[in-house]
Amino acid sequence: SVNVFCIVSRMMRCLRCPVAYHVGDLCVAAGSEMITNTAIVCTNHFNAKKGYSHHSHVNVSWCFVCSKGGQLLCCESCPAAFHPDCLNIAMPDGSWFCNDCRAGKKPKYRDIIWVKLGTYRWWPAEIQHPRNIPTNIQHLRHEIGEFPVFFFGSKDYFWTHQGRVFPYMEGDRGSKHQRTGIGKVFKNALLEAEARFKEIKMKREAKEAQENNRKPPPYKFIKVNKPCGKVQVYTADISEIPKCNCKPTDERPCSFESECLNRMLLYECHPQVCPSGERCCNQDFTKRLYPETKIIKTAGKGWGLVSLRDIKKGEFVNEYIGELIDEEECRARIKYAQENNITHFYMLTIDKDRIIDAGPKGNYSRFMNHSCQPNCETQKWTVNGDTRVGLFAVCDIPAGTELTFNYNLDCLGNEKTVCRCGAPNCSGFLGDRPKTAEPKGKKLKKKLKRKRSEGKKKSEDECFRCGDGGQLVLCDKKTCTKAYHLSCLDLTKRPFGRWDCPWHHCDVCGKNSEAFCQLCPNSFCKAHQEGALRLWPPTGQLCCLEHEEPEASPEDRDGSTPATATITVETTTPGVTGGGAVGRPPKGSRKPDAAKAKSKGSKRKAAEA
Repeated sequence: SVNVFCIVSRMMRCLRCPVAYHVGDLCVAAGSEMITNTAIVCTNHFNAKKGYSHHSHVNVSWCFVCSKGGQLLCCESCPAAFHPDCLNIAMPDGSWFCNDCRAGKKPKYRDIIWVKLGTYRWWPAEIQHPRNIPTNIQHLRHEIGEFPVFFFGSKDYFWTHQGRVFPYMEGDRGSKHQRTGIGKVFKNALLEAEARFKEIKMKREAKEAQENNRKPPPYKFIKVNKPCGKVQVYTADISEIPKCNCKPTDERPCSFESECLNRMLLYECHPQVCPSGERCCNQDFTKRLYPETKIIKTAGKGWGLVSLRDIKKGEFVNEYIGELIDEEECRARIKYAQENNITHFYMLTIDKDRIIDAGPKGNYSRFMNHSCQPNCETQKWTVNGDTRVGLFAVCDIPAGTELTFNYNLDCLGNEKTVCRCGAPNCSGFLGDRPKTAEPKGKKLKKKLKRKRSEGKKKSEDECFRCGDGGQLVLCDKKTCTKAYHLSCLDLTKRPFGRWDCPWHHCDVCGKNSEAFCQLCPNSFCKAHQEGALRLWPPTGQLCCLEHEEPEASPEDRDGSTPATATITVETTTPGVTGGGAVGRPPKGSRKPDAAKAKSKGSKRKAAEA
């Protein structure tokens, strides 16, 4: 077969109607009659012959939505049937066609399908290309619109048409079958169909992954920002647009090399207001005067954008274009992305009420990668009364150089994204400030600062509740080093935004704690701390009443061995509760009610964040 992605301009066209398909077998409808390499007669011209029972159209006896029987709305072109209520429509008068048929969707070669033949049950089969079937099957009488199918289990072939087939879906099991005779054959057919469906699916996914390495993921290209929901695009009255002081006689009036007052104030000139009129060079946003660029595949950074010509410092490179959304929609999209493991974001804030999301829709600027040492920067300009975001060169950029800007990313949650920009001053993570080269005279001061920072927060490697390691959620309090398993917090997903661990909330009322148990996450506010804590003899730290006071060993009683020599800070056998070395009890040894109250506090904090 021919790769449809390689030949997108060549088409096969029907000689009797406007239908056309890409050249090859991947797009053409099964049953189309090939006249030449570019001419066909499509399956819309199938004529059922009277007296041919297998030419008649048949519908299923259950709803495609709820799988139940009853009064069904049947498609006139394929076997699909639905309850009108399941489609939220009233029972129409006259003929009716399903959405797939109205959209022109047809069975294709190598599709796995269910076929109705004679009095047999619906049987799984694969649509075969006529050139791949035995010669005697090829010579069987068939009409335009009919295609050969290979029945799983029985290994038979037959010619059929769209009115008697519908797609096989992953997980289909068919009707109940007996263990002997035809039932056994049907059982084998189901197993073969399932295996073949998975094989084709894996090949298709591998091919799609290969294609994604050759071209960027799909998005809709737009030239101007598209407002969504209640978001508005503002337009100023022409009398409100400022007038610059440039002269029409200048060589390039209002250009980035000039001293245009509007340009200095980040205003775009209007041709009806600017003294230079149509000669004005400060209309880059409106006229979309972008230097020619190209989307490329970068090493380790996904897709990127390179310039195809030299760009001077201060020159306009591109406008950041996308959907205009508000804060509420932004949070909804971020939440959806986190729930569906989507890691790529294209959001850029214009003001407190509007955000540009170039994910689903945008222009080439969405492919510009982050860099801690970028060659472009974002600037907010006023264009015809509305705020727009432009990308401008901060240095001379030779042709063939990748275009980058600093995302200044606000990280969400506890996970950071590793930065792969490769700049000498790379911060290591998106959102962190790039490293700056210090003057020679300040080296000593830098060293002193580094020493102080070494004593700063270093999160623990074990869960503060159960004492085990693994994948942990870190507390966002600057001075808190505690870490927890999601399961120990009764959570299934990482908290959204800033998160304070349960140790900082009172076990009784959930308010900010002032007294803390040093052995487990229990803590109490000022109103509930009285009598809730006592000293833990081995270390002198405060602990809650859930921890039993350790018994003194014989060596401790006769004073021959200091108590601190036999104390182990952490037990290695959480299940052991008596005897052995005296040590810290398991951090998970908390009462169920207290654990429940703590988990509620953690969820409440996550929601507030």
